Amino acid sequence: MEEPKESSQGRPNRQPEQVEISPLSPPPQLTLTQRLRILFVGPEGLRLVWRFVLYLAMASGIAFLLSDLLHPVQSSLSRLWVSLLAEVQLLTAAVVPALIMARIERRPFGAYGLPPHLAFGKTFWLGAVWGLVALTVLMIVLRGVGVFYFGGLALHGVRVLKFAAFWGVFFLLVGLFEEFLMRGYTLFTLMQAFGFWPAAIMLSILFGAIHLANQGEAWIGAAAAGLIGFFFCLTLRRTGNLWFAVGFHASWDWGETYLYSVPNSGTVAPGHLLSSSFHGSPWLSGGSVGPEGSVFVFVVIAGLWVIFDRLHPEVKYPG
Repeated sequence: MEEPKESSQGRPNRQPEQVEISPLSPPPQLTLTQRLRILFVGPEGLRLVWRFVLYLAMASGIAFLLSDLLHPVQSSLSRLWVSLLAEVQLLTAAVVPALIMARIERRPFGAYGLPPHLAFGKTFWLGAVWGLVALTVLMIVLRGVGVFYFGGLALHGVRVLKFAAFWGVFFLLVGLFEEFLMRGYTLFTLMQAFGFWPAAIMLSILFGAIHLANQGEAWIGAAAAGLIGFFFCLTLRRTGNLWFAVGFHASWDWGETYLYSVPNSGTVAPGHLLSSSFHGSPWLSGGSVGPEGSVFVFVVIAGLWVIFDRLHPEVKYPG
């Protein structure tokens, strides 16, 4: 039998004893606090799913709270001012939770797409020009094929400026709310789990589907809204923020409702500039949906995508 070898110090070398651990050994017991921490907290802080749920819960709670608090005030206002106040409530409900989440997640609020130092700067106004020009091209095409007529003026005197300003403020609030809700905090959070473009696709489909709740809306208009939302995701990706999308969104809606006085996603609003009208096939004119329900809108969206992609090839938004 082989003798154990001796070390340089004269003592035999012995292999350390192997301690066998049974695979059936019970796992270490965790306290309730430890279990909750594992469930809610990961290596990077609060887990993504709980951040998303917390944001939505706070947004819903603030929206309901503001609705109850302002209900007595709304009862004494006209329908237009009630609509404006409702947009203020919705925007507040979308932004305030994000400000809180920015503190929890230890990142600047601007990371969610609306950096305050760029507010209403060059990118915003560039987007506003793009939106109005794109809509104007669409309306000229509709006029050219004989399904849209501008009509005469429906407003006169100071009412022209009054309603132009009112709808300008109103659709600025709409643009801020819808862009931040669908492509701000939600997109920033979901892209960490799925990647930028898969998250953008999911939210764009949701954005289009939400429009089906509008009276007078149709599936073709909802599809167009979803695709325009997807184009806004491209502008976010290439500009690094949502200010271009906000400007585009606001000016497009303002142009539909006030300037060209046509239905906006199925909604016809008072205080419009022209007595315009649609004629002929709803597939061409958009009918009760408005220009977003016309087949020509898809050509315009495709053109927007190609031109913007060529002019802004650099990716500036993470994900």
